[in-house]
Amino acid sequence: MVGENIEVGIYSINEALKMAEEEGLDLVEISPKADPPVCKIIDYSKFKYEQKKKQKEIKAKAQKTVVKEIRFGPNTDDHDFNFKLKHAIKFLSEGAKVRAYVHFYGRTIVFKERGEILLLKFAQALEEYGKVEQLPKLERKRMYVIIAPKVKK
Repeated sequence: MVGENIEVGIYSINEALKMAEEEGLDLVEISPKADPPVCKIIDYSKFKYEQKKKQKEIKAKAQKTVVKEIRFGPNTDDHDFNFKLKHAIKFLSEGAKVRAYVHFYGRTIVFKERGEILLLKFAQALEEYGKVEQLPKLERKRMYVIIAPKVKK
């Protein structure tokens, strides 16, 4: 057992509970897998509050990933392609992922090859700004590719 104003040592459960009661605190098992298990006399509600606070801090520091979408048609022209490419470069430089997709509407589903070629060309143009996380994949009426930004050194 460990804790404030307590001599570190091995005590029976009854002794430990009695000591905790005298202090007006709680007996908390810290590491149950240790031999013998380690317990600590602390204010449990304060302990829980501090744990929650630490979790909140960790969550706030975690980096949130933003996914920006860019839509193409199977018959996208070079000018439109270059326009959307500039946007993708901007998104990747800001640290966001880019999900580019070709939307096949109506009978354009017969141009699956065009869509795949377009997405591969797009991924190749963005090679120096990001890496392909997922190659072109067809899902219902959309074929998409996901590009993640390259890690800056």
